[in-house]
Amino acid sequence: MLEPGLEATVEETVTDGMTAEALGSGDVPVLGTPAVLALAEKAACAAIEGGLDDGWTSVGTWAELSHVAPTPVGEDVRATARLKEIDGRKLTFEFSVHDGSVEIAFGTHGRVLVDRDRFLRSVTGA
Repeated sequence: MLEPGLEATVEETVTDGMTAEALGSGDVPVLGTPAVLALAEKAACAAIEGGLDDGWTSVGTWAELSHVAPTPVGEDVRATARLKEIDGRKLTFEFSVHDGSVEIAFGTHGRVLVDRDRFLRSVTGA
């Protein structure tokens, strides 16, 4: 069952493929903002894992992110997301991302609950 306050943390080591340079979001070899957002989404998904009815999943719908400090390749980063609000099928999360003790990003992220099969049929037109 989903309820506000559910929280999860995910950790990864920054790789060359996660850099702004590799992702096309800049030309420097540090953790790129798209990778930061992916980490935040991964944490949000982990927070509600096991709390959804069979056949249901969530999809990201929006994000507001402030990326405030650079992180080099090889550094460990962790993203924590907390379910802040539930409004019908809409979920709102707060998240923060750290390398060591330094907060490198923070923001809010929205997801919506969907019936997985119905959602996939809408994408494929089947």
